[in-house]
Amino acid sequence: MKKYMEEALKEAEKAKAAGEIPIGAVIVKDDEIIGRGHNLTETDHDPTAHAEMKAIKEASEKLGSPRLTGCDLYTTVEPCSMCAGAIVLARIRKIYIGTPDPKAGACGSVLNIVQDDRLNHYTETETGIMLEECSSIMKDFFKELRKRNGAKSE
Repeated sequence: MKKYMEEALKEAEKAKAAGEIPIGAVIVKDDEIIGRGHNLTETDHDPTAHAEMKAIKEASEKLGSPRLTGCDLYTTVEPCSMCAGAIVLARIRKIYIGTPDPKAGACGSVLNIVQDDRLNHYTETETGIMLEECSSIMKDFFKELRKRNGAKSE
């Protein structure tokens, strides 16, 4: 479990290096990474270019199917509602989440789209995988952003 979250953190570092919000994700099937992604919304001028969406697209292309049955997603930050919807549509088996997102998380914090009984798929979740590391990269990014923008940091 830890080795895959470490890979997701490497993706988050790529996003950070590009000036993006540092979120990374990987998708695993049969102990092999089949999809990787990191945030590229600013770079691509695309509000859908989230880490999870990029990883889902790559994994779907690799498998030649929109259904990622038997696949697990590792993501550094709890997915938003858009990504949670894509996770349900892709039929991902389980999500391993680094840190929760109490403002926009849709896998248990604000909403719980991936476990809504009204939908046709239920995705297991586990939160707190490498919590400190996943939380720190986000906190450090926003602290630095506030500093660059001249705002007081906490």
